[in-house]
Amino acid sequence: MTDVQRLQEIIDESENIVFFGGAGVSTESGIPDFRSVDGLYNMKYDYPPEQMVSATFYYRHPDEFFRFYRDKLIVKGAKPNKAHIALAELEKKGKLKAVITQNIDGLHQLAGSKKVYELHGSTLRNYCEKCGKFFDVSAIENSKGIPVCDECGGRIKPDVVLYEEMLDDNVIRGAVKAISEADTLIIGGTSLVVYPAAGFINYFNGRHLVLINLSATSADSMAELVINKPIGEVLGALKI
Repeated sequence: MTDVQRLQEIIDESENIVFFGGAGVSTESGIPDFRSVDGLYNMKYDYPPEQMVSATFYYRHPDEFFRFYRDKLIVKGAKPNKAHIALAELEKKGKLKAVITQNIDGLHQLAGSKKVYELHGSTLRNYCEKCGKFFDVSAIENSKGIPVCDECGGRIKPDVVLYEEMLDDNVIRGAVKAISEADTLIIGGTSLVVYPAAGFINYFNGRHLVLINLSATSADSMAELVINKPIGEVLGALKI
């Protein structure tokens, strides 16, 4: 029996699946992984990329922050891949109860997923720090320098969780509840090194733990099934 056939069996017998995903889910859509060899962490800027996506840098060097943000974090023209589409189909069939993602690209929703917990926010949502007015991604994408509100002149901030910022309590509670109630947890496209998100696996008490990632993770020994292949290739091969 192949790994995909075993995964098919697990999905067929499951009624409450939760998917927890990281950057590897979106790399097949052309979005670079922060920590891969070709990822954002290895590109050359005046400052290290991990520093440029910190709250301190945002407030101290807003011009440079937005230059980097427009250049590297706003994704133009990316489309959902086979992984996003398969997960949306599983939700339509009533098998998948939630997607928990560390990504900020909105591709799960674009593929049709409804119940998505975005741990790190989304580039598609932005708001005025002064009056709270909501803006879509074009407000930052099409602006120059520091984007400002057209009503009050306040600075527009992306609704993404920067380094040094706390995750949203409601999102965390929803994600933990979904994982704790799942009979199957599929973890994909993440090296499980970013906390607190990586610790969510500890709330899983179900029957089947599946890991799909190109490289080994610290949780491989806990999993019933480990598949070291591109996640779009794996999920795209399922019969849903």
